[in-house]
Amino acid sequence: MEEIVLAADTGRNPGTRISKRLRTTGSIPGVLYGLSEDSIPLSVKWPELRLALTTDAGVNAVIQLEVDGKRHMSIVKDIQRHPVRRDVIHVDFLRIDPNQKVTVDVPVIMIGDALEVTQANGMVDQNLFSLTVDAPPMSIPNELEVDISSLTVGDAIRVGDIGLPEGVTTEADPEETVAVGMITRSTLEAMAAEEAAAAEGEEGEEGQEGGAEASSEDQGDSEDSEE
Repeated sequence: MEEIVLAADTGRNPGTRISKRLRTTGSIPGVLYGLSEDSIPLSVKWPELRLALTTDAGVNAVIQLEVDGKRHMSIVKDIQRHPVRRDVIHVDFLRIDPNQKVTVDVPVIMIGDALEVTQANGMVDQNLFSLTVDAPPMSIPNELEVDISSLTVGDAIRVGDIGLPEGVTTEADPEETVAVGMITRSTLEAMAAEEAAAAEGEEGEEGQEGGAEASSEDQGDSEDSEE
């Protein structure tokens, strides 16, 4: 795993006005905390932070945060964004111990094609998009792949079916649904319409047969009367 080093500036005093001034200069205010050590208010350059979080590891990247010449192994625990503009306005860094597991949310990605589902005009509905796991810092998975190739209509893939890397565990309910093969509403409506049309056709045929039998009986009665 490539080492990611991010330089941080210290000496800032927490406060809304100062934080706004930092953001106008391209810096993001933040804080470093954890491992029973004092919290450190700091700031990082946004371009450098964005680069650190756009590696294959994504937002769970292990970052060597350089503060006043000392490196702290950390991960980004929280990113706060502006409610309208969605700009990053604050970032929390959590100190981590290389010998202790950390709790992170890992993206769940579906792979493969559920041919039996698509051939039945159905769809695969993904219910779980991330899974909370406990993992050693240097073994945090970038993503968790779920193969849906064997999925059928009415069948489901559950948390217990996900293959976790060695050393990675989860406390999530193993019965929680990850993805399910299902028939779409439009397909169900089309099937119902076909069944209704078929039923009407059968009723029409029965009516025609009944009418033909009645006509034959009337004709027979007429011939008997003439005799």
